[in-house]
Amino acid sequence: MPLPLYGVAAGTFHSFTRDPSHHFGHWYHGHLTLATPDGLCPTALDVDAPTDVGVSYRLVDDLTVDRIAAVRALADGFHPLASTPDSGALDYARSPMLQDTAWLAEAAALFRKARIALNRPAPGSPAYGPDLADRLAAGLPVRAFPWVSSNGDNALDVLLPHVRAASRIYVFGQRFDDGLGVHDVHLNQGDPVGSPWYQDNGTWQDGAVVCEHTDGWVVAWQVRFNTQVLTTDDAGHPH
Repeated sequence: MPLPLYGVAAGTFHSFTRDPSHHFGHWYHGHLTLATPDGLCPTALDVDAPTDVGVSYRLVDDLTVDRIAAVRALADGFHPLASTPDSGALDYARSPMLQDTAWLAEAAALFRKARIALNRPAPGSPAYGPDLADRLAAGLPVRAFPWVSSNGDNALDVLLPHVRAASRIYVFGQRFDDGLGVHDVHLNQGDPVGSPWYQDNGTWQDGAVVCEHTDGWVVAWQVRFNTQVLTTDDAGHPH
């Protein structure tokens, strides 16, 4: 079933840490803590995984506050969000603010569909990291935000200046089962059949860190595992 506790935590920057170095190369996280009226809200950011999985990140840095109006209107704290286009929820494949130039996004989707059809990978293989479409997008003078392979620290290094400078931060993901906090701050769809997370696939329930700056500039930081495909059906399953 889709994530039952999906939503967004809004607040201001309190602190940021990283997992101890001896965990590096396994499941590696950044730990961003927000200050909210309900208390400190810790968030866990997945940025590296075992080598048979892999992680990619992306920074969309041309946004303005009008693109996040629905969540910007909420008070600081955690708020459940309906998995719908108008609730403020995010969807990497469907949110207009996260899409590259239309023709480029459509071409990339067709390229990835063709690649899967011609060489269908085994379920759970790390087949969906940065590819030719990302490399081409990086060199084109259009709205394009290519995915980058994460080694853990590079993804956090890109995010850290924005969370430190932000006037307000929005962390999208799933609330902890017990206590205030957010995890699953990454793509939450596109997991393959046979994956332990296949049952959690769903649309309009993706995680991200969105930073609002005092001048109205907004930056969205996205993460996905390389076993997840970005082309999904209405249930969030790969197709």
